[in-house]
Amino acid sequence: MDVVVVGSLAYDSIQTPAAKGERLLGGSATYAGLASTASGSSCGVVGVVGEDFRKEDREVLTNGGLDLAGLVTAEGRTFHWQGEYSGAMGEASTLNTELNVFEAFDPEVPPSWVAPKVLFCANLHPALQSKVLNQCSPTRLCMLDSMNLWIDIARPLLVDVLKQVDLVVLNDGEVRMLANDENLVRAAEWLHNELQPGAILVVKRGEHGVLALHPSGLLHVPSVPSPGLVDPTGCGDSFAGTLAAHLSKGEGPVSRDELRIGLEHAAVVASYTLQGLGVAGLVAMEQSDRDTRLQALRALTR
Repeated sequence: MDVVVVGSLAYDSIQTPAAKGERLLGGSATYAGLASTASGSSCGVVGVVGEDFRKEDREVLTNGGLDLAGLVTAEGRTFHWQGEYSGAMGEASTLNTELNVFEAFDPEVPPSWVAPKVLFCANLHPALQSKVLNQCSPTRLCMLDSMNLWIDIARPLLVDVLKQVDLVVLNDGEVRMLANDENLVRAAEWLHNELQPGAILVVKRGEHGVLALHPSGLLHVPSVPSPGLVDPTGCGDSFAGTLAAHLSKGEGPVSRDELRIGLEHAAVVASYTLQGLGVAGLVAMEQSDRDTRLQALRALTR
């Protein structure tokens, strides 16, 4: 297996200034997994859904190339999140969260998946991420994402988990929050120094692109200018899934140039995710269009 993703599968009810949808297929593992396979990597998903999980949504995942041997169907209903975006859609307002079967999620990685090229622990309680790390020995690297909730309620445990991985993906607000410093560069440098030697910190900045701290120096990759913003849900997860897929194709330590190329591809895939409601933009993405958009992105900085 090139990439193993451990995270949530959910039904999202979303309202944005451009569109509205009820009980759309979503979740961090869904977006990251579909982005990984769309980038040419084999990918297995570890997660849990309820008895209400629709047959057509399972087919979206399998038709997208995902291996669902790690997906458990539990008694009850699937995790449901309801959110609303307004204005520039920089951040969602959570209206309702129903954890349902996800509340008792106890991730078990299939034995044949415990040594993937890349392991991506998507947004989960750090105690669950720690359990996954103890189950797996990725042959190249381990990636991890998190959120402000875990910084609030489980900071010591989260910091301990962050020190165990090779690449951390967070947004700028989370980095500032962890470092207790509003200056992003200073906060990112502090957090990077807290990670294990040789680790990489990737800081997502929405429409302002991404800042990455590599052992060889700083990197900045812009976002793809897009006038067609429909729904930003899942952009960060599809970004991380694409990066995981790209890095699964290499060997040894991740070079600065390899990281830059991976971030460029990730920015392009994220730009397709926000063009549709739910996973629609990600699923509809065509390779020829991706190549054109990648060249346009590179023309901004090269």
